[in-house]
Amino acid sequence: MSLLSRLFGSGGRDDAPEAAASAETYQGFTITPTPLKDSGGYRLSARIEKVVDGETKTHTLIRADTVNDPDTAASASLAKAKMLIDEQGETIFR
Repeated sequence: MSLLSRLFGSGGRDDAPEAAASAETYQGFTITPTPLKDSGGYRLSARIEKVVDGETKTHTLIRADTVNDPDTAASASLAKAKMLIDEQGETIFR
């Protein structure tokens, strides 16, 4: 598959997330792993949410990293989301 077809979504990748693992709360943020099935395995992905000033803010984290199974993708997605929260805090919602 060519690089352009992978970039623009023609074939090989199913953007529907796998059944989401249970959400985890970390420093006031709710992280829900949502691994994406990809031709090379499962892409790391997670939804990060936090209530800020009475409004629920959401950030979707999608990484280029892929792993072989959805459980590993879910745990790695949690780790990446925690790292992002540590680095950026609430600024991820800008």
